[in-house]
Amino acid sequence: MNFTKNAGTVDRALRAIVGLVLIALALTGTVGVWGWIGVVPLVTAALGWCPAYTLLGIKTCPTQD
Repeated sequence: MNFTKNAGTVDRALRAIVGLVLIALALTGTVGVWGWIGVVPLVTAALGWCPAYTLLGIKTCPTQD
């Protein structure tokens, strides 16, 4: 599979922050086990690729032609 990056720098930074906050809240017991969903935005930030963006045809990173 070829994962073409579709998440821009700002998008990736926001995903990483949200992911880390959710995981931290899960670790402290504030939001319970649902906070572990923060792994998803953290992984998509690390990869620079979002499967939902691919399905919806969204791209927030500069085009590399």
